[in-house]
Amino acid sequence: MNPAVTYGEHTIEYSLERRERATLEITVTPHGVVEVVAPVDAHIDAVEARVRRRARWILRQQRYFVQFLPRTPPREWVPGETHLYLGRQYRLRIGERAAQVRRVRLIRGFLLIDGCAFDDRDSIERVVRTWYRQHADVQFRRRLEACAARFPEASRPTPTSIRLRAMPARWGSMSPGGCLTLNPELVHAPVDAIDYVITHELCHMIEPHHGRAFFELLGRIMPDWEPRKQRLERALA
Repeated sequence: MNPAVTYGEHTIEYSLERRERATLEITVTPHGVVEVVAPVDAHIDAVEARVRRRARWILRQQRYFVQFLPRTPPREWVPGETHLYLGRQYRLRIGERAAQVRRVRLIRGFLLIDGCAFDDRDSIERVVRTWYRQHADVQFRRRLEACAARFPEASRPTPTSIRLRAMPARWGSMSPGGCLTLNPELVHAPVDAIDYVITHELCHMIEPHHGRAFFELLGRIMPDWEPRKQRLERALA
């Protein structure tokens, strides 16, 4: 069972992870889950006190994310179903069923799937997911270069590596060592929303927390980050 604190009539449950770090960080995911990352030697009483002090902000964030529920229903992977790519909708359509190589082609509002039968949902899902992941890698690297250019050259953050990893409640993360991890599902979002996530994580290389200094930096680098964040949540709700 996860730890929890009470705040008025509310009970705030949170996950707790300990790392070799000097500060404590609290995050509310798009699913309303509260995640706490604390120093290894932080006493549980100090952790609870910090969560309780941030309770009003936590509840406000959870209410914010509620407006985007319910989330998109599970995909059925059938011809005619709509899927997003860079914020635009495309319909699945079977192309050349007899093709020797399974592939996806993006043509005039359709994701044409070659080498799959109409009723072979498993194969359709595999080939489309592979296509998305390949394009996510290309697009994210391209957007990373554009987002890094927003920073002053003298203090431009440069990740040591970039990787894709499915994360149920996060779009991206930046490790203390500078590894940028992005959720491949982010490729469904509009480019300006992708840029928000990447810029957000690049700011963490300078300000590794969510305090005032972090948001002041984010506001300088990307003044319109808040509407971009809202577009992200609406697009992928």
